[in-house]
Amino acid sequence: MSLELVFDYVVSPTFVRGAVMTLLLTVCSLFFGVLVGLVIALLQDSKTKALHGVTLAYLWLFRGTPVLFQIIFVYNVLPSFGIRLSAFVSAVLALSLNEGAYMAEILRSGLQAVKKGQRTAGLALGMTGAQVMRFVVIPQAARVVLPPIGNQMIGMLKLTALVSAIAVQELLLVANQTASADFRYFEALTAAGIYYLMMTTVFMGLLNLLERALDPKKRQRRRMTLTERLLGSGTSPAIR
Repeated sequence: MSLELVFDYVVSPTFVRGAVMTLLLTVCSLFFGVLVGLVIALLQDSKTKALHGVTLAYLWLFRGTPVLFQIIFVYNVLPSFGIRLSAFVSAVLALSLNEGAYMAEILRSGLQAVKKGQRTAGLALGMTGAQVMRFVVIPQAARVVLPPIGNQMIGMLKLTALVSAIAVQELLLVANQTASADFRYFEALTAAGIYYLMMTTVFMGLLNLLERALDPKKRQRRRMTLTERLLGSGTSPAIR
């Protein structure tokens, strides 16, 4: 084992590019996965049987097949139908569709956690359906779905390693190719593991900050503390 070689790998441009590619795949796939999941979650409550059947078929298909199968299918089968995508776009498409199947249930549970009485109250105040969703439902649902979405984000980071099957130069493929050149697998994989742990730690830290920001009790305590400070200094909160 050579710690110096591990450090050289960590700071090498090849590993940095691989880490950036992994991060880009994670963010893009998670973003589109949330959008797909939100659409599916809304369609699941549709009274139209055709739309409801489409959502059930989508969930059945993408939950019932392995992610690696979906990645290879998108990359190798779609060109036979005249749809030619780059390896990166194929990877993002497959990961997003797979992620959407799981995000749909997470988002649906969050939306259902908001009581119908609050939606009715919003409509009674003259809000439109879109305004009720934006100002009443989504802010409350966000607090419910944030922890599982954070777990999905970390899971997506690790799932990106599967796209090496279609030659996307993500972190694990870079580490494997580097090690195969000099057979220093321990050092190369250790360097890749350091990057994975760093990115996971950052994601967990951001998630913790978001949970604190959305916690109503903590926000109320901060307001009370600010009010006490203002009153203590002789300044009125209203004037402030």
